[in-house]
Amino acid sequence: MFLERFKESPREKLVIILTLVGLAIVLLLYILVFIPMEALVSTYGILDYEFAWTSDRVGIIFSVWGTDGMANQSLAIYWDFLYIVGYVSLALGLILLVLRRSEGKMQTFGLYFTLTPFLTGIFDIIENINLLIMLGSPTSVSANNSFVASLSALIKFSFLFAAIGYFVTALIILLICKFKKS
Repeated sequence: MFLERFKESPREKLVIILTLVGLAIVLLLYILVFIPMEALVSTYGILDYEFAWTSDRVGIIFSVWGTDGMANQSLAIYWDFLYIVGYVSLALGLILLVLRRSEGKMQTFGLYFTLTPFLTGIFDIIENINLLIMLGSPTSVSANNSFVASLSALIKFSFLFAAIGYFVTALIILLICKFKKS
């Protein structure tokens, strides 16, 4: 049944390809870049940096990281721009897959939730730019950059969790409905 539907619908094929490409990017970057980068960090990780909130806290993190650690984090942030493409594609694809099978209010809500991956990506880009600005001038970190980076990270994760919440809820409802029809 799934294969028949896949053959009949070019849109379905595009959504599945989008989802799989996103998944491949996310997995490859996580395994090949981010896990090895995490192994180089001792006390403070990237989440500590993203949620530093103040220039004083950023200064503490930079002093612990040192020059090599800061260079590694800069590289990881540059890779994160490609990671954004991956997780936005993956999240959008998953939302579209459940949205197209949903009905009623769940489908209506889903239309709004198709925006959340893009909003997540936009706030991640804003965050990354501010993180890179601070890494580019570690001796004169602006309080504005640290605050904007942290606020953007908070908004990014909020949208990401909302997208995940919609997907999981819609999937559970779809499975329950399918189970009841059987």
